Amino acid sequence: MKPLLSLVDINKYFGDVHVLKDISFTIEQGEFLTLLGPSGCGKTTLLRCIAGLETVNSGDILLGGRSIKGIAPNKRNVNTVFQNYALFPHLNVYDNVAYGPRVRKAMREVDLKKRVGDVLDLVQMVGYEKRLPHQLSGGQRQRIAIARALINEPAILLLDEPLGALDLKLRKHMQTELAHLQKKTGTTFVYVTHDQEEALNMSDRIVVIDGGEVQQLGTPRDIYNNPSNLFVTTFIGDRNIMQVEVVEIGDTHSKVKLGDHIVSIRSPHKQPLQAGKPAIMAIHMDKMRVSCDPVPNALQGEVRSIHYAGSQIRIELSVDHKAITVVEYQKTECECREGDLVFIAWEEHGAILLSLEESWLEGEI
Repeated sequence: MKPLLSLVDINKYFGDVHVLKDISFTIEQGEFLTLLGPSGCGKTTLLRCIAGLETVNSGDILLGGRSIKGIAPNKRNVNTVFQNYALFPHLNVYDNVAYGPRVRKAMREVDLKKRVGDVLDLVQMVGYEKRLPHQLSGGQRQRIAIARALINEPAILLLDEPLGALDLKLRKHMQTELAHLQKKTGTTFVYVTHDQEEALNMSDRIVVIDGGEVQQLGTPRDIYNNPSNLFVTTFIGDRNIMQVEVVEIGDTHSKVKLGDHIVSIRSPHKQPLQAGKPAIMAIHMDKMRVSCDPVPNALQGEVRSIHYAGSQIRIELSVDHKAITVVEYQKTECECREGDLVFIAWEEHGAILLSLEESWLEGEI
């Protein structure tokens, strides 16, 4: 079965700036795929290329196996929801949603009325038909923008940071709403964000982009637990990142040295590690634990500070003059205090060993 959308060696330049570099991946029917990366990484430009709002300099975009590279945006069976929603301010909710089918003369008015009612019901906005956009909250305007796109029954719905203008509480609520809506309609969503929490919470798969290149593509769990390189490691999740020396390389785990400590850590085969050379040990802060007594495969460090925030306890420690943060919940094992020497261990899958990339050799760690 062919993928719904295929991006094949996409390259895009703005003048002399190479914005997208050999981007290739596929999107499946009914998938919620997120383009995730920092500002300026190229994710919105890639979305606009899919929409037809930007042209590509080389490569191809295939929708259902057919090239759409030279097809106008309104002929692509793709709809876009922008961050500012782009609703018509002089039209009420009903007319905003009905606008697309009316322009295309796609259905009779009696059929259109039922269809508008159906999509408003999907986004839980029945009863707001007569209101103008300025009479709606940010979350309501966002729902209308999505309804206006869904009524056209696009093969793909593109969403360019649609929650960016909302406050934190509403944004979290709308994350859940969007994920449920996508599953209910079965529409393929391609979602752009720089917010890792949004991406991890909503997506079937995530494409991590930086510098115009795909850094990693995978499920939220895989990207969170098995980052492919240092950029993904630092961008996704809160980790302690330490330069260590590789002592011994094994099939699944390797031994590394940090100061006077030698510990074993998970090391993927694809990482080019060498014994006697430096590497990066990355450990999720919330997958570590502090023990007052010696435990296997642990580091010893000095407690520098302890911060309580409800059920969360944030412990700052020093190991071989390097700062390490441990986040624990409902701590009971070790009632340590500032100045205490303690032992720091971690869950096996909470830690990973990565090769030391050249850009990190100049004192970035």
